[in-house]
Amino acid sequence: MQKNTKKMGLLAIFFALSFISFTLLAQDDKAKRPSPPATASGDINGKKVTVNYGQPSVKGREVWGKLVPYGEVWRAGANEATTIEFSKDVSIEGKTLPAGKYGFFTIPNTNEWTIIFNKVPNQWGAFKYDAAQDALRVTVKPKKSKTFNEKLWYAINKNSVILAWENAEVAFAVK
Repeated sequence: MQKNTKKMGLLAIFFALSFISFTLLAQDDKAKRPSPPATASGDINGKKVTVNYGQPSVKGREVWGKLVPYGEVWRAGANEATTIEFSKDVSIEGKTLPAGKYGFFTIPNTNEWTIIFNKVPNQWGAFKYDAAQDALRVTVKPKKSKTFNEKLWYAINKNSVILAWENAEVAFAVK
């Protein structure tokens, strides 16, 4: 009986170490992705704002209307859906959004973008996106970037969140 108990204990240790090793390797692999994980964070009027996203590159492709089709829901990054988190209740373009973590999606178009805060933050891409789970939608106007942006990036400034990639820049007001 003791032999079996020792074997079971060793087997349990082996599986635990294997699981930990696999988890650590999986985390390392994310940094080696073609679109590695990135984070933008900052404070807007005492409210912490954090955006986690996969950072794709242009790589000679036409992004808007081609790689990212107009009129369709986009995960606003690469790989897993982009998430945005607010430490306190905020006002987005004049509309209230409770504190929390959200899936962040957009519907880009040439003259207007829909910005979407979805109640399901942890999902892969936009494949299972469900509009019924949207906490808030607002529309904003895109503008041409002053410079070409090879990599997608986000920034949090004193009163807005900015997304920029290729030749486009989109910002939404946060209060």
